[in-house]
Amino acid sequence: MGHGKRALEGVGLTDSFWQDRPTLVTGATGLLGGWLVCSLLERGADVVCLIRDWVPQSEMVRANVLDSVKVVRGTVSDQALLERVIGEYQIDTVMHLAAQTVVGVANCNPISTFETNIQGTWCLLEACRRTQTVKQIVIASSDKAYGDQPQLPYREDTPLQGEHPYDVSKSCADLIARTYAVTYDLPVVVTRCGNFYGGGDLNWNRIVPGTIRSVLRGRRPLIRSDGQYIRDYFYVEDGVGAYVLLAERLHVDPSLRGHAFNFSTETQVTVSQLVDRILCLMNSELKPDILGNVSNEIHHQYLDASKARRMLSWAPSFTLDAGLERTIAWYKGFLNRADQV
Repeated sequence: MGHGKRALEGVGLTDSFWQDRPTLVTGATGLLGGWLVCSLLERGADVVCLIRDWVPQSEMVRANVLDSVKVVRGTVSDQALLERVIGEYQIDTVMHLAAQTVVGVANCNPISTFETNIQGTWCLLEACRRTQTVKQIVIASSDKAYGDQPQLPYREDTPLQGEHPYDVSKSCADLIARTYAVTYDLPVVVTRCGNFYGGGDLNWNRIVPGTIRSVLRGRRPLIRSDGQYIRDYFYVEDGVGAYVLLAERLHVDPSLRGHAFNFSTETQVTVSQLVDRILCLMNSELKPDILGNVSNEIHHQYLDASKARRMLSWAPSFTLDAGLERTIAWYKGFLNRADQV
C-alpha cells in the first residue's frame, strides 16, 4: 500500500468529490479494504472504519494508517451500532466490504458466514434506510454469487444461484441489495469481481500470497486442488479504482441505483498457470506440490465486464503479470521487514 494513488490517477472525478467526504468503510482491514482506505485518505476523504478484529500484522496497523481514520469497533450484524455510526458521523458514502471471504471456512462454518455476509448486509442497508442521509452505497458481491453456470462468461443478467455456503451467502446479499434499491429507492450499486490478489493479503492459504511466501522461503508452493480450476484474478488496485468510480458515478447519475457491475480483466487462468506465472516472475525453478483435496468449489468461472466498460467507461489498468509483479515486490518488502523484527 501507499502507492495506490499513482496507479489510480485519472480514474473518476477530481478529488474534490472526496475532499472531507464522510465515508464509512466496513471490512477495512481486509485486502481490498486496506487499499481502498489508503486511496480515500489520499483523496482527502473523512474515513470511518468499522473493524471487528484487531490484527496487528495487517498492513493498516503496521503502517499506522488507522491513526488517520476514525475507528469503530464492532460487527456489521449490529444494526443499532451501524445506525449510530451513520448518524453521528453524518456518513455520505458507504463502502461495504466486510465479509467472511474464505470458501473453505464457509464450508466448515456456514452459520458464521451467513451471519456476516447475509445478515451483515441487511443490517447495513436497513441502517442506511432508517437513517436516510447516505447518498451512495457500494456493496461488494462476488463472481461466486452466480454459482456454477453452464454458460460462460457470467454477465450481469446471469441468474444468481449459489449452491455452496459461500456462494449462497453472496447470492443472498446481492439480491438483498437490489431489494433495498428497488423497493426503498436506496442509492445502492453492487460490484461483482473476480478473485482479488495484491499486497496486504495475509491469508497464506490463498494461492497468490501462499505461493509467493513459499518461493521466498525456498519451499515448494502448495496447490490444494488439482490445479485445473479456472478463475478470473483481479488486481486489488484495479478494484479500488472500480469502487471509487462507482461512488462518483452514482453521485451524478441516480439511474445507476440497483445496478450490478462485473469488474474483470476477462482473463481465464487455471490455478496451475497462475502458480507457473508467479514462479517465472520470481525466477524460481521450484515445482508446486499438487494436493488435489479441494471440494465444494466451482470449477470454471470468469466474468464479462462489457457493461462496466459501456456504462462507466471503466477499464482495468493492470494486466495479470503487471499486477503480480507489484504483488511480489510488496511481499518481498513485507516479509523482509517481518524477518528483521
